[in-house]
Amino acid sequence: MAGQAPPVARAAVLKESAPLPDHLPQIRGYDFNQGLNHRALLQSFITTGFQASSFGLAVQEINKMIEKRLEPVQEECEDSDSRQSTSGCTIFLGYTSNLISSGVRESIRYLTQHKMVDVIVTTAGGIEEDLIKCLAPTFLGEFSLKGKELRQQGINRHVILVPNENYCKFEDWLMPILDQMVLEQKTEGTHWTPSKMIHRLGKEINNPDSVYYWAYKNDIPVFSPALTDGSLGDMIYFHSYKNPGLVLDIVEDIRRLNSKAVFAKSTGMIILGGGLVKHHIANANLMRNGADFAVFVNTGQEFDGSDSGARPDEAVSWGKIRMDASPVKVYADASLVFTLLVAETFAHNASRLIQEKKSD
Repeated sequence: MAGQAPPVARAAVLKESAPLPDHLPQIRGYDFNQGLNHRALLQSFITTGFQASSFGLAVQEINKMIEKRLEPVQEECEDSDSRQSTSGCTIFLGYTSNLISSGVRESIRYLTQHKMVDVIVTTAGGIEEDLIKCLAPTFLGEFSLKGKELRQQGINRHVILVPNENYCKFEDWLMPILDQMVLEQKTEGTHWTPSKMIHRLGKEINNPDSVYYWAYKNDIPVFSPALTDGSLGDMIYFHSYKNPGLVLDIVEDIRRLNSKAVFAKSTGMIILGGGLVKHHIANANLMRNGADFAVFVNTGQEFDGSDSGARPDEAVSWGKIRMDASPVKVYADASLVFTLLVAETFAHNASRLIQEKKSD
């Protein structure tokens, strides 16, 4: 008909809408006309859309962990494996080594210092970089710096620059500790595990800037099943020629880690990055038929079948997250997101959490 669009086009473009559920929030971002309120700005993310809304959901999920954690639970058993946590929610924190190399370390140290998490899982680099930073600083570089030129200068790079001198200082600090560990193993029958070694290193570093100093002080277990995959492994390798015999038992650690999940009243997982740390925590929670709460922060995609990129729903299928849980994945760089998450959750509830610690 003249003067009108073809009916088939109108029907396709102007198809009648079905009504949406009443509970769906409307998209709306922050209005700077109301002034600058950083808290309100972050709270507006929940209705902003895309990964901003995922961030808002992650805040809600972590705050649920905190509320559950504040519910007291009485110990029921004296056996070290089967002793039930006195926390209403046992919070597992996992992170990859690059986050300790970065300034995210200070946020992780804050959580550990104030005993806001219960169990930590990280990589070898996630241990050694914290200790090395107590001995010498790292520096901000650029990804574009040439590897060949840096190698000639004895400088190691991702975007953060680490002089080889830092590792020399680490070796000088670590070797006498390894000597003492071997001696105690031989003369006192000390049974070393990676978590016991990390506990000892936290004691020896004796520096309040260190994550593992506070893990030692607050008796927060730190698990690192691939502890030899880094500079620590290099030093253990060199030391084995000088003073052989050190044994680290990973079997005792897996029993200890799994027991933290099995005998918890409820559990929450906060996992930054992927790989070993993500699966190690999730698999421990499989032993209790899944975590009650979960937040993943990483940039991984699921198309290649890797666990790093797997969405929380895949973990539900394996029994690593409970079927009635509401897990959240934020597709983002943790160096951008995690400090903001801490601000909106643990730091916001700091007075209550620290009071809980004092009353333990």
